[in-house]
Amino acid sequence: MAPSPASSHAFVRPNAGRIRRSAAAALAGLTAVALLSACSYGSKAADSGSGGSADTAAATGASGAKLSSPTVKIGYFANLTHGTALVGLQEGILQKELGATQIKTQVFNAGPAEIEALNAGSIDIGWIGPSPAINGYTKSDGKSLKIIGGSASGGVKLVVNPEKISSLDDLRGKKIATPQLGNTQDVALLNYLAGKGFKVDAASGAGDVSVVRTDNKVTPDAYRQGSVDGAWVPEPTASKLVTLGAKVLLNEKDVWPDKKFVITNLIVSQKFLKEHPDVVEAVLRGSVNTNAFIKANPEKAKADANEAIKKEAGNALEPAVLDPAWADIDFLDDPLAGTLQAEADHAVTAGLLKKPNLNGIYDLTLLNKVLAAKGQAPVADAGLGAK
Repeated sequence: MAPSPASSHAFVRPNAGRIRRSAAAALAGLTAVALLSACSYGSKAADSGSGGSADTAAATGASGAKLSSPTVKIGYFANLTHGTALVGLQEGILQKELGATQIKTQVFNAGPAEIEALNAGSIDIGWIGPSPAINGYTKSDGKSLKIIGGSASGGVKLVVNPEKISSLDDLRGKKIATPQLGNTQDVALLNYLAGKGFKVDAASGAGDVSVVRTDNKVTPDAYRQGSVDGAWVPEPTASKLVTLGAKVLLNEKDVWPDKKFVITNLIVSQKFLKEHPDVVEAVLRGSVNTNAFIKANPEKAKADANEAIKKEAGNALEPAVLDPAWADIDFLDDPLAGTLQAEADHAVTAGLLKKPNLNGIYDLTLLNKVLAAKGQAPVADAGLGAK
């Protein structure tokens, strides 16, 4: 859970390019800060666009009722917080719901690249973090996308060097890594520090606590070398740091009501939603069914996700990283709309985002139709529903 040129979960203001350059310069002593993905760890090298693609229907010999589009192009990341996509594709659950409609997938390392692909029509639907969804919606004046469902919550921790930090009071004067300037975890840390009375300049990261922006792939080496004293990062990077001797000081779940906050959403281009609502509904059925499968078969689902990561990223996660990381992520259909607004508000407070107008960012009509058909309660859009 971010990347280059901006994070998969990044809030970026108009002058952020200059800020990013100065922030990157400050990290010159670290190893190759590539700013790739705020959520991934150990993925094979790729540019900031797509990492791969697959023709699922052709591979599975799918057949069934014909929907209004012969194909649907789906984007996602090859990491655990996108487990709904990984498991749904691996198990064929999404394809089953789509029948004869052919799934074409594209794997991304960067949220902004996924938004660009959505805007260009290269993908129709995607799993993505909250910040790029907000950016994509606001930069298009509310015309590019809709959030149509939830996918994952949680999976973010503050892990620290126990020899230097034993309590939250020990953070003063320490260097704490986040995946990227303005990304979801960066905003969360800045907001948390402000709430504890620490003063930090959001742009430079300098202050009572030094916020050091570095890619998740680099963070373990930075921690090992002593360049950072801890990190506020998503899984599986947090669990990777634990294998290096770090200790969990805070689970971000503990600072949210009901211990839930959005980490991954399901979005669709407004054009595709308007032209092919039956296909979108089928994908949502597949997503809901996949989340149910994950809950009913956690070990099989975990293995599916790891196999998909190995296939797409080149390396599977070791059990010491995979097991605690997977256990900390909650897969759910509710997009947790209220927490999306809160995350945007935190970014505004930190000075990283101008107050966005999120009215209309959600359209949960089809999701609630799917849930109703299964006898489940509807989910709310926190007043940010389709206008």
